[in-house]
Amino acid sequence: MTELKECVFIDGVRTPNARAHNEKGWFRHVRPDELLTAVYGALFQRNPAIRPQDVDCVMVGSANLSGMQNDIGRMSWLASGLPDSVPSQSVSNQCPSGMTATMNGARAIMAGEADIIIAAGAEDMEKVAMAANMDFPPRLLKYYDMNELPMGSTAEKVAEQFGISKEDMTNFAVYSHKNAVIARNAGKWAGQIIPVMGKKEDGTEFLVDRDQWVRETMDEKKMNLMESPFKPGGRVTAATSSPLTAGAAAVLLMSRDRADQLGLSYTYKYACGVQAGNDPTVMGIGPIFAVRKLFEKTGLKPDDIGPIEINEAFASQSLACIRELGLDNFNAPFKRVNVWGGAVALGHPLGQSGVRLIVTLLNILKSDFPMEKYGLATLCGGFGNSNAVLIEKVK
Repeated sequence: MTELKECVFIDGVRTPNARAHNEKGWFRHVRPDELLTAVYGALFQRNPAIRPQDVDCVMVGSANLSGMQNDIGRMSWLASGLPDSVPSQSVSNQCPSGMTATMNGARAIMAGEADIIIAAGAEDMEKVAMAANMDFPPRLLKYYDMNELPMGSTAEKVAEQFGISKEDMTNFAVYSHKNAVIARNAGKWAGQIIPVMGKKEDGTEFLVDRDQWVRETMDEKKMNLMESPFKPGGRVTAATSSPLTAGAAAVLLMSRDRADQLGLSYTYKYACGVQAGNDPTVMGIGPIFAVRKLFEKTGLKPDDIGPIEINEAFASQSLACIRELGLDNFNAPFKRVNVWGGAVALGHPLGQSGVRLIVTLLNILKSDFPMEKYGLATLCGGFGNSNAVLIEKVK
């Protein structure tokens, strides 16, 4: 047996996140495989020492591997005109799919089974809708109330169980947008966003270089008056939920030995990754279990971590996780959680988000927390899947 190798992050990029809408979405005429082509191309352009044929495997996560996303790992690579000698994986465990692809790639490198891997995630929630072509096992009825499995229903249940008010969630959402605007205006996203041609609502083509959903201003009073679409008299509203989105992201992973041979620079490595399962009727609290599991395996505590990226599927579940784990303040503004905004503002293209969180975390570590040793990324997933990844500064 060989000793475990170190897996370093060479680069990470993403497309802008666009609204998943057949009339108003900036990427309504762009396929999810074409979004992946954009991030593949950017990785090779930015890292000319890496030839496409040298990649040991491309691993792509997507929550719904059907329709345009059917075996998207293979199809997007071949449709990009890249070498058919490079094998692929298409990975799906709902929202964590992209992070799972990254974890699979890192583990292959650490085990000595690969040296260069591209891990990616993509989702277009308009062209391949949530639950499209899904056939739920009837036997689930023996164990769960099917009315409690839709994600909006789970968000309402979490809000009730953890005592999270509509005002709490509104405050959280406002800061998600505020932080995203501040980061955008400061040029923070420029290093990771790869512009892609899209179309405005009137059909005019333009180069999309920013996320479509981010709002410049928010009216808290109006937000608090909004009705829940998920439950009569409920607390969760569209304003405090992640919107339907389209986007792709990718990271270039490499063994430290190979990176050194090629003279490539790097700052951070994959330190640890875990998956956890939980009650699917409160799927959003999954990060509580995943992060606790990661802390148990590493011996770390919340105070040992610098910046933290947690997916904002719903404000209710993000707040529940932050509070239960003691990651930051009781509510926004936060000191280290989602300091550039999160999915409520940026959008949540399901299978993409796990990679997007890592790409964003790498940039935040380098830009805003350069002295910190660790960064953490975590997210929940439909039907009770969750992942957490620890990133460490190399010595």
